[in-house]
Amino acid sequence: MSAPSDDRVRRWLVASAAAVVLAVAIGGITRLTESGLSITEWRPVSGVLPPLSAAEWNDAYRRYLAIPEARTVHRGITLGGFQALFWWEWVHRLLARLVGLVLAAPYFVLLFRDDLRPAHRRRLLLLPVLAAAQGALGWYMVKSGLEVRLDVSPYRLTAHLGMALAIYVVCVWTALELGPRRPAPSGAPPSLRVRLMVAVCLTIVTMLSGGFVAGLDAGKVYNTFPLMGGRIVPPGYLLPGTGWRNAFENPAAAQFHHRLLALGTAAFLLTLAAAGRRPGVPMPLRRATGAAGLIVLVQVGLGIATLLLRVPITVAVLHQVIGLAVLTAVLVAAHHAQGGRMTSLPLTPSRP
Repeated sequence: MSAPSDDRVRRWLVASAAAVVLAVAIGGITRLTESGLSITEWRPVSGVLPPLSAAEWNDAYRRYLAIPEARTVHRGITLGGFQALFWWEWVHRLLARLVGLVLAAPYFVLLFRDDLRPAHRRRLLLLPVLAAAQGALGWYMVKSGLEVRLDVSPYRLTAHLGMALAIYVVCVWTALELGPRRPAPSGAPPSLRVRLMVAVCLTIVTMLSGGFVAGLDAGKVYNTFPLMGGRIVPPGYLLPGTGWRNAFENPAAAQFHHRLLALGTAAFLLTLAAAGRRPGVPMPLRRATGAAGLIVLVQVGLGIATLLLRVPITVAVLHQVIGLAVLTAVLVAAHHAQGGRMTSLPLTPSRP
């Protein structure tokens, strides 16, 4: 493949990754404002248009009043209040459609132009496939809160986040592969390369645990740090009769686990930043591990602030976005440790 072809593909992947970041941020606002259930139908094409008349607004309002959330969480909501919720969800769904187009249409154009490297064609086919699956999963998530529940299933919300992270990792890692080639880093010991791959996994698991915190509104149950309810392990950590579901359905447990994972991941990234400063480590890798350590400190500070301030929307959304920045820094560091070579995705085994 020619350098111009690689540049075109790389620009598309960077734009796609940026679109995912924006979608995650708007999705976070939708969740924090409890707007996600305000549109009770899934109309992939005609749903692009919002209500355009008083009759259409009243019809959408009437359908919303029929779901459990409207009769409890938003009991007594007016048409004006409903419209405020509706617009956030409508923007989120419109953006999701646009992200799907950004992920899908350029792929087929680039494939037709023969701009995609053979090694990337199958991998990048995941982007339009995952985009379509993400739309279906988004409706599956919303549907869980329309009949019995007062909000969406935390399992489905976390799966929705996980699919966004999968799309993001494919975009970022492949874009890195299409960047400037470097000689193999003799100064990057194999142990550091392995630890960086572990860091990628830890970062993703921590972010997914945050999905359960958001899905259970667990950020509002213990708003102190470092203790929870005056104890290391919070009161109510174990709910009788829940078994393994306690970790995923008990707000106290979900917040406790997210704290442990976040602090553990931060400590691990700081050890990698220190390891990256050892003599002989290539400068790009040193800078990448240092950046990961610095960004994760900011992220920990934002997480603590989110708790202490009882989850204000601006701080909480910034916490989500900086989480993606941490993931990006770790992916860059992991790729530098590979010497910029063509490699498998960090979560898949390398081919011999």
